[in-house]
Amino acid sequence: MQRIALGLQYDGTAWHGYQKQESGLTVQDQLENALEKFARVRLATTCAGRTDTGVHALEQVVHFDTTLQRDMHSWVRGVNAFLPPSIAVRWASALEGDPTVNDFFHARFSARARSYHYVLYNNPTRSPLLEGRAGFFFRPLDIALMQQAVQPLLGWHDFTAFRAAQCQAKSPVKLMHDIRIERRGELVVFTITANAFLHHMVRNLVGSLVYVGSGREKPEWLGQLLESRDRHAAAPTFMPDGLYLAKIDYDPKWGLPQDSSSQLPWF
Repeated sequence: MQRIALGLQYDGTAWHGYQKQESGLTVQDQLENALEKFARVRLATTCAGRTDTGVHALEQVVHFDTTLQRDMHSWVRGVNAFLPPSIAVRWASALEGDPTVNDFFHARFSARARSYHYVLYNNPTRSPLLEGRAGFFFRPLDIALMQQAVQPLLGWHDFTAFRAAQCQAKSPVKLMHDIRIERRGELVVFTITANAFLHHMVRNLVGSLVYVGSGREKPEWLGQLLESRDRHAAAPTFMPDGLYLAKIDYDPKWGLPQDSSSQLPWF
């Protein structure tokens, strides 16, 4: 038995999120159907992190177990031949060892951190060319105020105030490694890195940061929200269009051929 890891990219606009559903209109459904057509056997996959409807991935990592012997480039080219244009396998890597052993590679549990980008188009008028690829906010945003507001969020905290009601995570306590906010012309890019995320956590954080950047709330409000643990006191969940699962951080010992695609090169 061999464990194979795959690196995926996808445009989530047309899909109902990553996780399998009866409709079949999810990234996992499309990936597993393509794997079956290529391998001539059903292969179950496990992902590093599920994404919602309309959310994109610059780097999603999945693994599956198989006894089939194929070159790694064959897993890439062969599976891509059966995937729709909006989903692609970027790389494949064989993991040596016994998949039944606890310290063996696991796409989800071996991940040390995850990073998301949220791309926001900040202009008085929306752009049809960015539809589905960036969020939109028409009032001016003060980057310095938003950068000031995120400082209380770094470290271990209870993020209940930014947690969706339907979140199934066992604990709301997460380790926030870094939050960076930068302006690139008319685009504002939020890059958020944590050990793990709650359901809608990034979109809820962005919504509240926009309140601060637009002057509706003071920078200290974000820390007060965190302490309150009250989701109803925070801003509404922001649109999914500009959200990208950007990078999964693993120990270098696994030797995964992860690329630099997390840098949003087309923006």
